[in-house]
Amino acid sequence: MRLIKYTHACVRLERDGGQLLIDPGIWTEDEAFTNASAVLVTHEHADHIDADRLAAARSANPSLPVYAPAGVAEEFDGITAVSAGEKFDAAGFEVRVVGGAHAEIYEGLPGCANVGYVVDGVYHPGDSVFVPDVPVETLLVPTCAPWLKLAEAVDFVRAVKPRRAHSIHDAMLSERGEQIIDRWLDMKGGTEYSRIPVGESVTI
Repeated sequence: MRLIKYTHACVRLERDGGQLLIDPGIWTEDEAFTNASAVLVTHEHADHIDADRLAAARSANPSLPVYAPAGVAEEFDGITAVSAGEKFDAAGFEVRVVGGAHAEIYEGLPGCANVGYVVDGVYHPGDSVFVPDVPVETLLVPTCAPWLKLAEAVDFVRAVKPRRAHSIHDAMLSERGEQIIDRWLDMKGGTEYSRIPVGESVTI
């Protein structure tokens, strides 16, 4: 399986011709959408879903499957609503839906739905640090967000106990900030940790 990292929270998984795109937000590179076989969206925020480009992708390919929480699916025709506990196949991958709520930023906000996806052992949590009750081989760990501090990211990696972890949700980090975050996660995460440069990929 090939995992490609795009800006911020977007990744793409490729295997045997299937190309599964997760959380293509407003900062995602255009090439991420090319020949996508299916799309998973964790929640409604623009850094995780670019409504205009997703609509354009579905206009170009009306049969493109898109899965998202009910609040997102209600805004678009043809999007399949999913919730925690469901399991389905997308682009040749087995997808488990976990979690359900966005992490709190302040005073209960933003208070919206957020699902995570465990895709054949790769876990994308969206905007949460929900620990799923299924094995995770590769954790995509958020490393910078208004709802997150470094200790929570480290604790999240330790709780999930993946074989490896890679940074996502990191567009707000400077180059120096990346080095600090990466050092702590590498030292204290208890797993193999690395940052995939934007546009590059790893084989898992």
